[in-house]
This record gives sequence, structure tokens and C-alpha cells, in this order.
Amino acid sequence: MRFTKIPEDTFKNLQLNAGVLLSDFDTTKEESEKEILEAIIGATSGGTNFAATPTYSDYGEDIDNCPTNVKELKKLDGWEVKMSGSFISVDTKMTKRLVGAADVDTSDETKIVPRNDVKTSDFEDIWWVGDYSDENDDDTGGYVAIHMMNSLSTGGFSIQSNNRAKGTFAFEFTGHYTLENQDQVPFEVYIKEGTGTDGADGGDEEP
Repeated sequence: MRFTKIPEDTFKNLQLNAGVLLSDFDTTKEESEKEILEAIIGATSGGTNFAATPTYSDYGEDIDNCPTNVKELKKLDGWEVKMSGSFISVDTKMTKRLVGAADVDTSDETKIVPRNDVKTSDFEDIWWVGDYSDENDDDTGGYVAIHMMNSLSTGGFSIQSNNRAKGTFAFEFTGHYTLENQDQVPFEVYIKEGTGTDGADGGDEEP
């Protein structure tokens, strides 16, 4: 069975569990459990789907005798960046985020009022962070983190209630470019291996 193999480090390179959606995440330091809990946007059901899809143009398609998909004539027009899934927890802040173009009523904080216009304040960054590698049990655990910039709820607000079950709130967030930095694609990905409780990647504790 020469080719019926898997890499020896396979388990070190697996993304595990459903992950969490966070309002903020700092990749420059080890986030504490408290910091992560405080940043969780809401509880999800069924996991989260992230997709970053590029759109390309073939500049040679209208040139006589030019083959299709010549690499030197391939141009990237832009990216469509989406995060989707279902929340099972909801509060006022969550509902405002899901509605998208909306405000919390200043005279009644239990009321969310939709708008017919979009404000800059409606766009917020979102992080999806999931466990990664075989070292993932403590503050030095590994993670896969996806940072979606300038996200806006483009899937609208909906609730699916079920008999003798929890209601679910479907979401779809879209990342957006900004005029301030038009070359920045609205997502980035971080993959960090866990270092274990001893703080040394793959090493043993010194005596």
C-alpha cells in the first residue's frame, strides 16, 4: 500500500469543533478564556460556514487565436466574502446586528428600529476562531482564526421556531472593501499551532 498513507503530522494540522464567532480577537497575544467569553457574539447551531470567492476576468477571451485561461491575461476583479450559519441565542445587540441597517430605540432599549439607509456604524469586524492542532486545551492552544473586515448582515433577520425545540436565527454576513484602503481584501486567515502547557512547541519541560 505505497500510496495509502497519511502525513505523520496529520493530527497536528486538524481544525476541531465548531469554533466561535467573536467581536474581537488579538492574534498578537494569548487570549485568556475570560477575554474570549466576553467577545463571543452568540451561541451557534450547526457550525459556521465561511467562503471567500474570487471573481476573475479572462482578458484574452475576445482575442482571436488566444487560448482560454492564459495565466498572463487572468485578472482578479474582486472577492465576495461571506460568513453564514444559525444563532440559537439572541439579545438586543444581536438582533440589531442581524437586522443590519437598524438602531436601538433611545427611549426603549428593548426595541430595534430598521432603517432604509446604511450607516458606517452598521459595519463591524467579525472573527471566527476554532481549535487547531493536538495542543488546544489551554491558553496556549492552537487555533484557526478568520478575520472578516467591515461585515454587514446581508441575509436579513429571520427566526425559525420549532415544536419542543430551540428557535434558530439564520445569519449571513458579507465582508466589504473600504474606500480608505481599496487594495485590502476584507478577510485574513491566521493558523497557529498550539504550544502546550509548557510553552514550548513539541519540547519537554526542562528539569
